[in-house]
Amino acid sequence: MEKNAGQKNRRKDFHMGLRFKFAMVFAILGICIAVAIVLVGVRIYRNSIKQRYTDMAYHVAETASGFFNDEEVEMYADSLARYYKGELTAEDITELMNTPRYMQLKNTIRNLRKGMGANDVFVGTLDIDQLKHYDPVADENGEWTPICYITDCYHDSDQDFNFGDRSPAVIEYIDDLIEAYETGERPDKFIVSDGQFGYNTTAVYPIVKKEKVVAFCFVEIPMSTLESDTSEFITHIVIVASLVTIGFLIVGILFLVYRMIRPIVRVSNEAARFTSDDERRISYTLNKIKTHDEIQTLSRNLLKLEIGINEYINNLTKVTAEKERIGAELNVATQIQADMLPSIFPAFPERKEFNIYATMTPAKEVGGDFYDFFLVDDDHIAMVMADVSGKGVPAALFMVIAKTLIKNRTQMGGSPAEILSFVNEQLCEGNEAELFVTVWLAVLDLTTGRGMAANAGHEHPAIRRADGSFELVVYRHSPAVATVEGVRFREHEFELHPGDRLYVYTDGVPEATNSEDELYGTDRMIEALNKYDNEGVEKVLHGVKESIDEFVGDAPQFDDITMLGFDYFGRE
Repeated sequence: MEKNAGQKNRRKDFHMGLRFKFAMVFAILGICIAVAIVLVGVRIYRNSIKQRYTDMAYHVAETASGFFNDEEVEMYADSLARYYKGELTAEDITELMNTPRYMQLKNTIRNLRKGMGANDVFVGTLDIDQLKHYDPVADENGEWTPICYITDCYHDSDQDFNFGDRSPAVIEYIDDLIEAYETGERPDKFIVSDGQFGYNTTAVYPIVKKEKVVAFCFVEIPMSTLESDTSEFITHIVIVASLVTIGFLIVGILFLVYRMIRPIVRVSNEAARFTSDDERRISYTLNKIKTHDEIQTLSRNLLKLEIGINEYINNLTKVTAEKERIGAELNVATQIQADMLPSIFPAFPERKEFNIYATMTPAKEVGGDFYDFFLVDDDHIAMVMADVSGKGVPAALFMVIAKTLIKNRTQMGGSPAEILSFVNEQLCEGNEAELFVTVWLAVLDLTTGRGMAANAGHEHPAIRRADGSFELVVYRHSPAVATVEGVRFREHEFELHPGDRLYVYTDGVPEATNSEDELYGTDRMIEALNKYDNEGVEKVLHGVKESIDEFVGDAPQFDDITMLGFDYFGRE
C-alpha cells in the first residue's frame, strides 16, 4: 500500500509540475508579448501625436501667412532689417507698429492663436548668415549661444519670444531651416522642445514673395496633452494586452492540457501501472490515444514495448528455469564425477610400502581432467594422470569412457604401451567430436620399486630422490590417445627407491595464468614442490595449490588443475 501511494504521489507531482512549467512558459511568453505591444504601441502613438500636433502647427502657420499681402510682408521685413542695421530708429518701428493695418493683422493673428490653442503665432525673419556659421557652445553656466534673434513683425503672445532661447532643441534642425530659406518649402521635420517654456512643437513656415523667402511664420503649439494622452493610451493598451495575454494563456493551457498533457499523463500512468503490476497486464488502451503526433507514436511504441517486455520476461522465465534445471543436473554431474575419482585418503591404510594422494579442481562444473590409482594385484599399483581436450560436459563424458577403458584394460594385465594401444583403438571408433586425451600411465612393482610408464602427450613428471630435490623427468612423448588409429606407444622403465617421491600433474598447473597473462610455469612448480618437501605428500599438493592461487590472484581459472603425489617407502 505504501509503495502504491508513493507511486501515485510521484505521478501527481510530475503531472502538476508539467502543467506548472507549461503555464510559466506561456505566462512569460504572454508578458513578453504584452510588453512588446506596449512599447511598440506607445512609440507609434507618441510619434503619431507629435506628427499630428506638428501638422496642425504648420496648418496654422500656412493660414497665418495668408493674412499678409506681398507688399506688407516685404515692407515689414525690410523695415526690421534696416532697423537692425541701424538705418531706422526705434521710434520709426514703433510708429510702424501703431498703424491701423498692423494692429488689424495682429488682432487677426491673436484670434487665430486662441482659436487653435497655440502658445504663440508671429511673423519674423531669421539671420540666415548667422545660422550658416553657427557653432553651438554652452558656457560654464550651461547657457547656449543664441542661434539668432527674431526680428518681430507681427507677434501675439503674453511674453516675448526669442528663437535663440531654444538653441539645444533647434541645433539638429539648422540644416532644415537653411534649406527651407533657400528652397521656400516647409521642412519635413518639426522642432520639439521640452524646457522652461514647456513641452512644445514649433513649426517654421517660409513666406515666399516674388519667388524668394522674405519672412517666416512661427507657430508654437503646446503638447501638454501628449503625456496624459500617452498615459491613458498605455493604460488602455496594458488592459487590452493583459486581456489578450490571459485569453492566450487560457486557450494555450487548455489546448496543452487536452492535446498534450492529458495524453502524456495517460501514457505515464499506463507505464507506471505496467511496472507496478505483478501480472504486467498490457495497456491496450494506449491504442485509444488519437493525437496524430509524436505522443500517439509514443503511446504505440510504449504498447509495443510492453508486449516485447512480456515476451522477453516469459522467454527469460523459461530460459531461467531451463538454466536452473541444467545447473541442478550439472551439480549432480559434478558430484558423480567427483565420486568416480578416488577421494578417500589414506587410500590403502593397510599398505606400508607407499602413500598416495591426489586432487582435482575443475574449471567448470565438470572437467576433463582425471586421475586414478588402483592395485593391479598385491604387488603392483597402477597410476593414471590424464587430460581430455575441451571443457564441460563433452569432455567429462569422454573422460568417463577413457577412465573406464584404461582401468578395465590395465586390470586385465599388460604393459602401459599395450594398454594405451587398446584404449586408443576403442576411443577412435565413432569419435566424431574429434576429442583426444593425454595420458601418463605407470605400473609400479611395489616389491622392487621398478616400474614401466608410457606418456601419451602428457606433462613430464617430477621425481625427488631421497637425498635430493624435485626434478623433471624429460623423455620423448607418444601422440595423445584417440588422435590416430594404429599408433604404437613408447614406454620406458623407471625405478623408485625407498624415500623417493613422485609428482604428476595436468597442464592446468604450469599454464595457470595471472591477470597480466603470465604463466605459472614448471619453474615455480618445482620451487613450490621443494618448498614443502619436508611435509607429507598431502601437504605438498596443498602447498602447490596455494602457490598457484597466490600467483593467479583474481584472474579466472581457465583449465582444470589436477595433481597426484606418490611416496615410496619399500618393503621392510
